[in-house]
Amino acid sequence: MATDRLYLRDAQLRSMNAEVTAHIDRGVVLDRTVFYPVGGGQPHDTGRLEHGETEVAVIEVKSLGADVWHGLEGDLPPIGASVTGHLDWERRHQLMRTHTALHILCGVIWNEWGRSVTGGNMSPLAARMDFEFDPLPDDFASRVENLVNVEIAADRPIEVSFLPRDTALADEDLIRTKVNLIPESVTEIRVVDIVGLDKQADGGTHVAATGSVGRFEVVKTESKGKGNKRVRIRLHDSHQPLS
Repeated sequence: MATDRLYLRDAQLRSMNAEVTAHIDRGVVLDRTVFYPVGGGQPHDTGRLEHGETEVAVIEVKSLGADVWHGLEGDLPPIGASVTGHLDWERRHQLMRTHTALHILCGVIWNEWGRSVTGGNMSPLAARMDFEFDPLPDDFASRVENLVNVEIAADRPIEVSFLPRDTALADEDLIRTKVNLIPESVTEIRVVDIVGLDKQADGGTHVAATGSVGRFEVVKTESKGKGNKRVRIRLHDSHQPLS
């Protein structure tokens, strides 16, 4: 039975009860999880698993087909054991803020200039995203920074829904990357909608509204070859001034 990925429906969950279904290398497969596995540019979650009086650190999480594998630092709980998992919530929430910021950035650039994403990566409160520009428009960094912060201040709600694959792929606006990265095996597409701004197919975790992102800063723009420009960003808590 595939791992039930609880974070897909509710990214606010911080813990879960689960059963160990398999041992693989130095980790376990669980029947359900709140831990996000590395993928789509978003790093994996960390945290801990409790089994009785024993607690072990979750140091790596990845997908193995339909299952989610949790790499552990310590003794593995037995197959069939009941465990309780707890996220490192501060780190996860920072990643949620960052992922949402990238969607806002993507939405602003799409709506303003109609440019596709060509790549990206993130860490807690910092990220980069590449776009199909050649060259960048004048005053691009300051213009984008302002537009994104306006959308954050608007506190737009963020909604999650699920569509059949054929229905989702028929809507060209849902796939904002230059290349469709959704595996053929995925039959139901998860859609993240920043209401009134941006709607995309996406499997990552997000805050509930844009107002939770914090203040957005464009740190640097770079050329990565003809038709490919990189935007480096970081986030600040709302009360912190931009450096």
